[in-house]
Amino acid sequence: MQQLTADGQAVVSDLASRHGFSTDAVTHMLFAVLGGNGGMAQFSHPEFGGSGQWMRGGMLMIGDMFNGHLKGRVDSLCWDISNLLANQPGLLRQGSFQSQSQGGGGHQHQGSGAPAGGSSLFVPDPEDNWWPPELGTPNATGAQNNARYAYFSGSRRLAVKTGADVWVYDTQDHQIGGFSQQQGVGGSMTFGSQYGTVSLATLPVVSRNGQPVVGAAPVAAVAPGGEAQAVVGSGTPTVAAVAAVAEDIIANIERLAVLKEKGILTDEEFSAKKTELLARL
Repeated sequence: MQQLTADGQAVVSDLASRHGFSTDAVTHMLFAVLGGNGGMAQFSHPEFGGSGQWMRGGMLMIGDMFNGHLKGRVDSLCWDISNLLANQPGLLRQGSFQSQSQGGGGHQHQGSGAPAGGSSLFVPDPEDNWWPPELGTPNATGAQNNARYAYFSGSRRLAVKTGADVWVYDTQDHQIGGFSQQQGVGGSMTFGSQYGTVSLATLPVVSRNGQPVVGAAPVAAVAPGGEAQAVVGSGTPTVAAVAAVAEDIIANIERLAVLKEKGILTDEEFSAKKTELLARL
């Protein structure tokens, strides 16, 4: 369980004073809302009428179901906490990546009481910032099976952690929205971008565990045991990897052709993108 910093403890005291609950009750709700990624909470505390559930902009249930005054106070507290967590950079799962924590198939109003200067409420956990520090704060994070992702759109970088290895990819002009993995032995990793579904194997590898990777071919796969692995070859990709990349490129060209037919892309834009995709073969 995460620990509160001095700033976090001060925020809890402020919330307790303003909402009329004890610091123990507020701390309990803080972690409950955090566990619900800022949008919901399942809690159980006597000051909140026992067990209950809150959803942002929706349902609120408490054990003392006929106590409307208490329900209003609990709802107000949860909203303040939700808004507070939303202003903590990198704390909540964001974007479509958050749906990937399930594993398997493919496919986040400012609150008062925030610590000054953007100070963190929680003592940092090294496991929460596993990517190279020079990448900064990700725009989106997520996890699927045993792989973790962090996307940095500004620097066009994608960090992927598989086991003890951290790989950094150049995302080029892709605007990544989520990940998926084909099931079974050798199932490939794919991601969604404005060009459709693309294999991770098409992205150049920038580094592995902080060390630059030059001239290597990335191959993203799922091991027989189901654990996601990113494998960097000696420079020559496997036949299966080449086939997967070629298939993805052809599929993307076909999608672009449809966009051109609909008038969304000009002939020049289609030709330029087609040339770029074919150059990756």
